[in-house]
Amino acid sequence: MRALFRTGRRAAAMGRPAGAFLHGVHGGPMKVADLMTADPCCIQLDEPLREAHKLMRMRNVRHLPVLKGDQVVGLVSERDLYLLETLKSVDPAKEPVSEAMTESPFAVVPGARVRAVVQEMLANKYGSALVVERGRVIGIFTRSDALRALLKVLS
Repeated sequence: MRALFRTGRRAAAMGRPAGAFLHGVHGGPMKVADLMTADPCCIQLDEPLREAHKLMRMRNVRHLPVLKGDQVVGLVSERDLYLLETLKSVDPAKEPVSEAMTESPFAVVPGARVRAVVQEMLANKYGSALVVERGRVIGIFTRSDALRALLKVLS
């Protein structure tokens, strides 16, 4: 707790109120769009698991929105892939991403308040929230994004 109070005094000494970072560019509560990773790497529903692994390694990510055309239909995580691949009958070169994905992932609108999104993620142990507008993924908010924001507050 003391660290939080010190952070508040430090922020005040720097000419900004404690928690000022948690307000968006227009002074209101911070929106998820302010912290999300925009234009996330996505994968099509029928792509093989091997392709999902490849994309995750290349982009250094652990979550991929799953699309059918340009509409979001799910989310696949690195953990989902590993769990499915523990089954002996699964061939990562042939098995489609649809077999490993979560069909109803946690999704929010760009204007959702960060506090509410983080509370939901914590309560349900979600690793990410898809940011969706008109059925299309425009971003993803992950634990890493939240930790980056926390680091800014603590700096």
